[in-house]
Amino acid sequence: MASVRFEDAQRIYPGSEVPAVDQLNLTIEDGEFMVLVGPSGCGKSTSLRMLAGLEEVDEGQIYIGDRDVTNTPPKNRDIAMVFQNYALYPHMTVAENMAFSLKMAGFGKQERISRVREAAKLLGLDEYLERRPKALSGGQRQRVAMGRAIVRQPKVFCMDEPLSNLDAKLRVSTRTQIAALQQRLGITTVYVTHDQVEAMTMGDRVAVLKDGLLQQVDTPLNLYDRPANLFVASFIGSPAMNLLQATPDQGGARIGDYVVPIDRTAAARSSGEITVGVRPESWRLVPDGEGGLPVTVSVIEELGADAYMYGTSDVEGTPRDVIVRLEARRAVEKGATVHVTTDPERVHVFDTATGARLSA
Repeated sequence: MASVRFEDAQRIYPGSEVPAVDQLNLTIEDGEFMVLVGPSGCGKSTSLRMLAGLEEVDEGQIYIGDRDVTNTPPKNRDIAMVFQNYALYPHMTVAENMAFSLKMAGFGKQERISRVREAAKLLGLDEYLERRPKALSGGQRQRVAMGRAIVRQPKVFCMDEPLSNLDAKLRVSTRTQIAALQQRLGITTVYVTHDQVEAMTMGDRVAVLKDGLLQQVDTPLNLYDRPANLFVASFIGSPAMNLLQATPDQGGARIGDYVVPIDRTAAARSSGEITVGVRPESWRLVPDGEGGLPVTVSVIEELGADAYMYGTSDVEGTPRDVIVRLEARRAVEKGATVHVTTDPERVHVFDTATGARLSA
């Protein structure tokens, strides 16, 4: 096992002047589960492929442990890759697929059998070892791909959206299995996904990328509670954070006739146009006549344990939709106008022009 380190790593594809990955500096600790997340085209898969040796590094270095692997061939990096499409050999059995890399590396037959059986037991594949991939479900094929990586006992796992071909229910159960398996094995893992819920639930830490640039790297909860800029605030969280255009006003942020309370640090740093962010669960309903932001209810999403209210506000500077999490079965009617407010410590404040966080 080993740590991974990107130092000013850059990749520019031929024919493009804009880096796909731009001066990436990121350290992944030994045994850590690091998730790279961001929208399509942000550079997350390119970063992973650079680590695996499948993409060239135009500038900078990549280290696995203390070893510079920037120009090392993929086969000599001691990494195992799990791809989105599983990449299983259709004419081989599950056991043969899992053992293939060991056979190519010159391991003896008994060692191959031992490692395959051990991995199959970990993954619940014992009864499928003699089947071929076409006789397996998507989730089972994904576990075979995981098994093929595990038997190699690499220093680093590289996983490129391995759950994207699974249905929603299977994705939830499989991501739990992967996270638990990684913790059990203790192998440094770099995992790429575009699904921020997947990132939040699986990673020890999460690195958020946009346009090839690292925006923020932190624990899932810290990303949620203290996003470094407007992009991270809008990307992390489901449903998304409410982002409202405002102007500073006597220690608060004014949206039309409503003043959102903000913390002292943000108030002291605010000047010009600012954007305030409020998570759906941070709003609370207030009675008519006690102030608050007016919201006309459009849709109520009943989820059983709680509910989400989607509404619109005619106050200039608010988005079309304002999302509020309600207590389960709260009596709010469609078409009604309700008023919501929040507390200073639950409001995120950003500079609209730069996107930088102003709150403490």
